[in-house]
Amino acid sequence: MTALHDATTALERLDRQPYTYVRRELVEPDWRRFPGWAHVTEAQWRDAQWQRVNCVKNVKQLRKVAGDLLTDKFYDDLAADQEKFATMSMLIPPQMFNTMAVDAALTPDEFTEAFLADPVRRYMLPVSSDRDPRWPSHPHSQRDSLHEAEMWVVEGLTHRYPTKVLAEMVSTCPQYCGHCTRMDLVGNSTPLIDKHKLSLKPVDRQDQMIEYLKKTPGVRDVVVSGGDVANVPWPQLESFLMRLLDIETVRDIRLATKALAGLPQHWIQPRVVEGLERVARTASRRGVNLAIHTHVNHAQSVTPLVAEAARTALEVGVRDVRNQGVLMKGVNATPDDLLDLCFALQGEANILPYYFYMCDMIPNAEHWRVSVWEAQELQHAIMGYLPGYATPRIVCDVPYVGKRWVHQLEGYDRELGISYWTKNYRTGIELEDPEALDRRYPYYDPISILGETGQKWWADQT
Repeated sequence: MTALHDATTALERLDRQPYTYVRRELVEPDWRRFPGWAHVTEAQWRDAQWQRVNCVKNVKQLRKVAGDLLTDKFYDDLAADQEKFATMSMLIPPQMFNTMAVDAALTPDEFTEAFLADPVRRYMLPVSSDRDPRWPSHPHSQRDSLHEAEMWVVEGLTHRYPTKVLAEMVSTCPQYCGHCTRMDLVGNSTPLIDKHKLSLKPVDRQDQMIEYLKKTPGVRDVVVSGGDVANVPWPQLESFLMRLLDIETVRDIRLATKALAGLPQHWIQPRVVEGLERVARTASRRGVNLAIHTHVNHAQSVTPLVAEAARTALEVGVRDVRNQGVLMKGVNATPDDLLDLCFALQGEANILPYYFYMCDMIPNAEHWRVSVWEAQELQHAIMGYLPGYATPRIVCDVPYVGKRWVHQLEGYDRELGISYWTKNYRTGIELEDPEALDRRYPYYDPISILGETGQKWWADQT
């Protein structure tokens, strides 16, 4: 009787907590529920090439996969978005598509409603009704909202921080997220956005990057990204990484890849695993920290295949696999959603919850963005549940400043939704600017969540 009473008391204590942790084992959703994949075998599903060939790239392919599950209501909404708002072309691997509407009833009306409400769909396949009807874009939104191209020291190499650089290897990804911060460069052009292009041949661009790093010993940390490193042919990527490892002053290398979650099949291919092990062992011998940074925004996308890809990377010698998510309304901007995701990553897939970025101020992103004060409240709400080393930091990537924890602002006009930030270093384009370290840099909350006075003020400015 005492044991039963103690167990009941413990459950009552849990029920009184704002968030209750319940371990949930990972499940691979059944892709055969989609008419277009009804006869796809497990061997096909695990094949990276099959995944790439069968990506959903347009409405015709979407109709082929979904069959009659999606009604014209959805397709009309999607068509309106692609014509008026979309900054990214459509590209969704089957793996990622399969994590949408996982428990939906398989009748057209019910499935369509569940699909429209689905958090993964909201950022991978946005529709017109998602967008903010009055303020789809902030007046200060920009295509290259972080001004990365302004800070290129050679094509594709952004030197934004004193000791760190970003190497954009390619301008493509295995999947295109609607909120992509590099929407001015990555992916195919849309009716709204004519994309910029990398002009140099990959070998020439990589040669220039390596030469810059050799003559710039102050750089110790290289984020190898794009686009996505999963879209760089493995022999080319391995060669570049080995050249980085030959530079004595490079001490950290981070591989940025959404594909660990969106196309984990890529990272479990034998030739990629064998190559990654060669790079990891070389990095270990030379005392260089090699990590993989991925991008998962909702617990639904953490499946057994994702966990297998992460564990495989760790087994062959990669030091850490970390997640950099993006905080988005309708996707993960609640304490429960964030904690569910973090526990799935940390507890089930060995992926360290690292950062959640506030969604950048690109065009047509206002419906996703949260205010600074909302981000601060979310940071407070998730404290104390996860191990300290696995509690992610919520950061604001302030234009011309860089990543700042959301509590590091210097001033905040809540009524107008304008926060002010300072920094302690100069970017490469500010070396001759005597005021760079004294200036307060503004960042802007979404206008639609401001009060009447704030919205009127912004309306008067535009």
